[in-house]
Amino acid sequence: MGAHTWTRPLIGLVALLALLVSGCGTGGQDATADETANDDTSTTTAGTATPAVLDFTSETVDGDAFDGSTLAGKPTVFWFWAPWCPTCRAQISGVGELAETYGADVNVVGVGSLDEQAAIEEFAAEVSPDVTLLADPDGAVWRQFGVTAQSTYLVLDEAGTEQASGYLDDAELAALVEDLAG
Repeated sequence: MGAHTWTRPLIGLVALLALLVSGCGTGGQDATADETANDDTSTTTAGTATPAVLDFTSETVDGDAFDGSTLAGKPTVFWFWAPWCPTCRAQISGVGELAETYGADVNVVGVGSLDEQAAIEEFAAEVSPDVTLLADPDGAVWRQFGVTAQSTYLVLDEAGTEQASGYLDDAELAALVEDLAG
């Protein structure tokens, strides 16, 4: 009888822990995207409603202030990269071509992080000037969007609704942007 008296509470504790752990797993990027997609707009910029997801500020690689609300009203591609990431380095030309081709219709924003400012600036010097480049050495913008790994793309439509996130190859990203630029 001694072995059975502690087995039931132990099973209950294990089940509770499993529920807590599985609940934590659903609170990541998908939950954030769902919450922001259903959120009302937060501000108005020049007659364009700004989705809450674009309610952030940062700094460009050149040290200028950047307000995410300036992206409102156009589809936006965020490219989250790190200077030491070989995949990110390989994506430089594809992101540059994307910005050159669709820059009038789609915002293309690179967000460098996971390293020191100098390394972010050095990497950014290799990226097309058509890409808006943010320096995020403390990871504030990455956290804003729930990004936890490089290289990650986040593609939003003109209303700020997530269309894709995660790793996309150049062809997948270009096809998606072409549809959004429509």
